[in-house]
Amino acid sequence: MNEATTDKNVLKRVPTGKTPFEISDLKKAIPPHCFKRSLTTSFYYLFRDICICYTFYHLASNYIPLLPKPLAYIAWPIYWFCQGSSFMGIWSIGHDLGHHSFSEYQWLDDALGFVVHSTFLTPYFSFKFSHRSHHAHTNSMEYDEVWIPKRKADTLYSEVLNNPLGNLFMTFVRLLLSYPMYFTFNIHGRPYNGFVSHFYPQSPLFNDSDRKLVWLSDAGMLVACYALYKVAATTGATWLFCIYGAPLLVMNAHFIFFTFLHHSHPSLAHYDSREWDWIRGALSTVDRNYGILNTVFHDVTCAHVVHHLISTIPHYHTVEATNAIKPILGDYYKYDDTPILKAFWRETKECIFVEPDEGAENSGVYWFRR
Repeated sequence: MNEATTDKNVLKRVPTGKTPFEISDLKKAIPPHCFKRSLTTSFYYLFRDICICYTFYHLASNYIPLLPKPLAYIAWPIYWFCQGSSFMGIWSIGHDLGHHSFSEYQWLDDALGFVVHSTFLTPYFSFKFSHRSHHAHTNSMEYDEVWIPKRKADTLYSEVLNNPLGNLFMTFVRLLLSYPMYFTFNIHGRPYNGFVSHFYPQSPLFNDSDRKLVWLSDAGMLVACYALYKVAATTGATWLFCIYGAPLLVMNAHFIFFTFLHHSHPSLAHYDSREWDWIRGALSTVDRNYGILNTVFHDVTCAHVVHHLISTIPHYHTVEATNAIKPILGDYYKYDDTPILKAFWRETKECIFVEPDEGAENSGVYWFRR
């Protein structure tokens, strides 16, 4: 989809001046059919992913226990990665449901999204509401909702953890714990007054009109947890962990991995209220190449920029839409095809905190530092 890049030019800064185009110019450049939500096509992808998920489950539950132990010790981690990736694909469709890009029917999108996300222990409506705010304030230092960068004054990040051992520790914490901690304690989110949690209906994350549906999200989580308890009581906790728990941890790691990489890049700026505007904030994200996982994750990895610009485009049109607007975006579009593990380690080391350039302390524009 995108031209190859080199280590040198992928770090070239994206322009921070006012864009010479408007969102209306981008919409005009996108073929009209890209905006159309096909119920048939959307259900095809959902059912395809469910069938793949069931196939992995069937193979693992019926055949891995028959393998001799040395082979089983190899087969289980392979299953966990493959099934966790499958979970992430289905979860990504749930994310699209929250953006109303699945069908023309809001009630259907919400009903399906509620079931899909609850199945993977994600509070659907709660996440939908906070994610809506993230899209409305992307890369705003004051108002973005996730992956808020640290400042140099936060010495835990800028000094204590700013070394190879600290980077390894943060990688472990991010991939293993950040997903549940984000929903439970709003880690990586912006500060609020009061207790902030996606499970707390009175949380300042939500508007008064949202709170009833937050309760419904909690109810969905409780039902899912009770169902898992009944499965564990019947089949055993070890079996449940191997079949569901470990793949869920892989899914969580995938989510943190690619959302961190969406919003962490040395060439992308953050803005405070003196300089931020919506379109530059939306453009301060990056498309990357995950190989076959682009397909598994429904191109959320390689077509994330256009998703931030027009979030109701169905995932099966986002690549085409990206190619249509690239000539207009020019240098405002960031694509990085650095091998993904190399890129993750680079961003872990280089994107420690943000500060304005020296001599531009009042510019309202912040860049990653280490």
